[in-house]
Amino acid sequence: MTNGFETLAIHAGQEPDPLTGAVVPPIYATSTYKQDGVGGLRSGYEYSRSANPTRTALEEALAAVEGGARGLAFASGLAAEDTLLRALCKPQDHVIIPNDAYGGTYRLFAKVHARWDLHFDPVPLGDLDAVAAAMTQKTKIVWVETPTNPLLGIADLTALARLAHENGALLVVDNTFASPYLQQPLALGADIVVHSTTKYIGGHSDVVGGALVAADQALGDELAYHQNAMGAVAGPFDAWLTLRGLKTLGVRMDRHCDNAERVVDLLLAHPRVTQVLYPGLGEHPGHEVAAKQMKRFGGMVSFRVAGGEAEAVEVCDRAKLFTLGESLGGVESLIEHPGRMTHASAAGSPLEVPADLVRLSVGIETVGDLLADLSQALG
Repeated sequence: MTNGFETLAIHAGQEPDPLTGAVVPPIYATSTYKQDGVGGLRSGYEYSRSANPTRTALEEALAAVEGGARGLAFASGLAAEDTLLRALCKPQDHVIIPNDAYGGTYRLFAKVHARWDLHFDPVPLGDLDAVAAAMTQKTKIVWVETPTNPLLGIADLTALARLAHENGALLVVDNTFASPYLQQPLALGADIVVHSTTKYIGGHSDVVGGALVAADQALGDELAYHQNAMGAVAGPFDAWLTLRGLKTLGVRMDRHCDNAERVVDLLLAHPRVTQVLYPGLGEHPGHEVAAKQMKRFGGMVSFRVAGGEAEAVEVCDRAKLFTLGESLGGVESLIEHPGRMTHASAAGSPLEVPADLVRLSVGIETVGDLLADLSQALG
């Protein structure tokens, strides 16, 4: 029997506890485990950096909802990204990254891995000819965000997977903005999915975490070796909180999408908004691809204002129900100025974002209240 997404999110890796029958996996707050004789491990557990039953439950659930062979849970999304790069790349290798990406990802490439001679090029991933032209014999990874952060660009995952594999590279997809509920990159040809589980998967702004899910068991095992060797693992309480969030991801994402569509309608009609960036719009350049590879178009909305940077900052400051803050994907709505906040590290780079841009993470509050707050914030 093939189980649906919501069933997997609630049950995969989460069998009732064999000792007590508890339906929620326990928090195994332990660093080490009694062995039944030298080398006699109980269920494979010896030390909680290597494996912990609470983390195992989360990792199995993540693999199930992404349709992958192996999932791995990390202390943060960037810890997951760093482990992936050090596991799969060596000095003088080359990575293609989006020309619109999370500022922390760009910083990881430009300020950390560049010092170890890992080369990278930002490329508009919606332009397949540009991606092909950027490929070299040393290209090991094509790194994708779709939708991108914060301009909500769309990349064709099936086409990029084909192009990457023809050139001997892997396709790595940061699926944080879409979530596994709305998009399944591994089914479209990706080799590895990356998540900041802090965002939609956790969903409640109360835990920081990251994940990798590999399509291939051998690739997953290679990543797991480096996870253990490098050690940036999710703690048991963080894993438990993330697993709790995952259970309701489907119903939350439906409300995020419903509310975002109403917010987009308001922004389109407002005279002080010059552009609305949302892949659900027919005029969005990636709309047809997004409609093909996404279930719906997500809860993230970006827009530009007529008054430039000063007005964008004022809109953020005037919002009341939309909380001024970084991050995204929680049940509460957030507003931010990417140029000065999440993407400040990209200033002066090819990934610098427009100064008049405002980014919204549309939450699951009563939509009329959100619309009223945005209306007063825009003036």
